[in-house]
Amino acid sequence: MSHLFSGPADLHLHSNHSDGTEAPAEVMRQVHGYGVRTAALTDHDRTTGWDEAADAANALGMTFIPGMELSAKHEWRSVHVLGYLFDPTDAALVAETERIRGDRIGRAERIVRSIGRDYDLRWDDVLAQTTADATVGRPHIADALVARGIVRDRTEAFDGILHPREGYYEPHYAPDPLTAVRLITEAGGVAIIAHPSTAGRDRMMPMPFVEQLIAAGLGGFEIEHRENTASGKRVLREIAHKHDLIVTGSSDYHGAGKPNRPGENTTSDDMVARLIDRASGTTPRYPRS
Repeated sequence: MSHLFSGPADLHLHSNHSDGTEAPAEVMRQVHGYGVRTAALTDHDRTTGWDEAADAANALGMTFIPGMELSAKHEWRSVHVLGYLFDPTDAALVAETERIRGDRIGRAERIVRSIGRDYDLRWDDVLAQTTADATVGRPHIADALVARGIVRDRTEAFDGILHPREGYYEPHYAPDPLTAVRLITEAGGVAIIAHPSTAGRDRMMPMPFVEQLIAAGLGGFEIEHRENTASGKRVLREIAHKHDLIVTGSSDYHGAGKPNRPGENTTSDDMVARLIDRASGTTPRYPRS
C-alpha cells in the first residue's frame, strides 16, 4: 500500500495538555524546525490536543499521527503504553482515561498538601502552572516549586523533593499493561510499549509477561529512546524480530520540561507504514497536496 507521509517521523511528543510546556501547535512548529515531517502528539491519558496539533502540522506540510500515552502499572513498575490511531470516542478507553486522570488530580492534591507542611507551596501555585485541559501531575508540581523559587528546575525537583525517598510520594491508579494494550487494540489502535528498558527500578518487564502482552495484541516497542539501556535494546530487538513487531524511535519531547530534542530518535518509514496499515480506529491527518 502506498502512503502519503514522509519522514523523518517522531512519534512521541507532549504538549501542555499533559506535562509538556508548549501548546500543541507550538510543539508541531518546534518539531518541524528540527526537520521532523511526520509527528504524533502523545499526551498522557488524553486526546484533547489532536485537532490543534493536526491543523498546525498540516499547515507546515507535515503528517499528523493521532496518539496518546496511556498510564499503566505492572507490579512496582510504571509502564507507559503508547496508543496510535485508535478511536478517541471508544467508550471503554474514554472511561479508563477519565478514571486515571481523576485519580491523578487527587494524588497531586495529596502530594501538595504534604509538601506544603514543610515548604511554602499551595494548590493554587500548581494550578497556575497548568492549562484548562491539562492532566495535573507531578511535573506541574515541579514547575510550581520552580516558580516559588524552592528549586532551580524540574530536574532538581524530581531529584529532591519529588523523589520517593523524601516521603511526599503518593501512589496513583493505573491499569495493568494487559488491560492497556487490550483497550487500545479494541479501540482500533496500535499499542507500543514506551521506553521499555529504562535503567534502575523501572527495569524491563519479565519476558513471560511480555509474551502475554504480545499475545494480547501488543504492536511493538519504542526501542530508540534515550532512556533505554543498550543491553535492553538488544533484547527488545531480538523479541521484535522473533514476533515481527513494530519498532519505533522517538524523542519524548516535552518542551522546556526535559532535555529531549525533537527528532533525536526517529521511526523508519516502513515501520510508520506498518503502524498505519495495522490501525483501524482513525486515520492520519495528511497535509493537503
